[in-house]
Amino acid sequence: MTVLKALIFDVDGTLAETERDGHRIAFNQAFVEAGLEWEWSAEEYGKLIETAGGKERIYAYMQQQNFLLEGDRSAVKEWIAQLHHRKTVHYKSLLSQGLIQSRPGILRLLQEARSRRVSLAIATTSTLPNVSALLQTTIASDSPHWFRLIAAGDVVPHKKPAPDIYHYVLAHLGLSAQECIVFEDSHQGLMAAQGAGLKTIVTVNAYTQAQDFTGAALVLNHLGEPDYPCKVLQDPLGYIQKDTPLERVTIAWLRDFFDFLTRLRP
Repeated sequence: MTVLKALIFDVDGTLAETERDGHRIAFNQAFVEAGLEWEWSAEEYGKLIETAGGKERIYAYMQQQNFLLEGDRSAVKEWIAQLHHRKTVHYKSLLSQGLIQSRPGILRLLQEARSRRVSLAIATTSTLPNVSALLQTTIASDSPHWFRLIAAGDVVPHKKPAPDIYHYVLAHLGLSAQECIVFEDSHQGLMAAQGAGLKTIVTVNAYTQAQDFTGAALVLNHLGEPDYPCKVLQDPLGYIQKDTPLERVTIAWLRDFFDFLTRLRP
């Protein structure tokens, strides 16, 4: 019988609420620093994050604004990369101030997975410096070492919703999709995981709660804490029983749920 061997996590919006009050603010600070009259409101940013990847988001916005730069394509890419680098500096400063916290249940589940010898991995479009800084400030100073693999940024040519990052993670973990569960927060992330054949639990946030999560194994508002139970938003397979509601996601619960999914989709 197939056994659950690894949990794979997205980062932004999944491990922590980073988008609205983290990345967006850092982008705006970088724009001011560069002398740009750009300011991304919370509402506008909710639309912009449909483009995965910070550098890709800047380029998409440039196109929307018909913002033209002199020079060839490589010069434009370098300008965007420098602007994104300054955004990363500002983002890490926000993290160091303790302004961003991990989402409910994340730290608890990561610690439990380590104690139960379930491997941990990350699959994200965010850059490695951003991921490392987030983990060190919101989880624990040594938490980057909790993960067997952190696949971040430009390690693959195509970002989510393409499945490339998940194929990369599976190959480097030496595991099959049938041995893992993914945690995502967005439609794009779900599509990427599905494209790699992975079972996916979605924990929505304010930006993604209205998105289409058809194909997810389960949709929750968060992973739950002993004094802060999670809420099941979608249970397409009918696993959660009314007389035994899910209060928080634990390794023991995940193993039972994984066995259920495996029986349905061997």
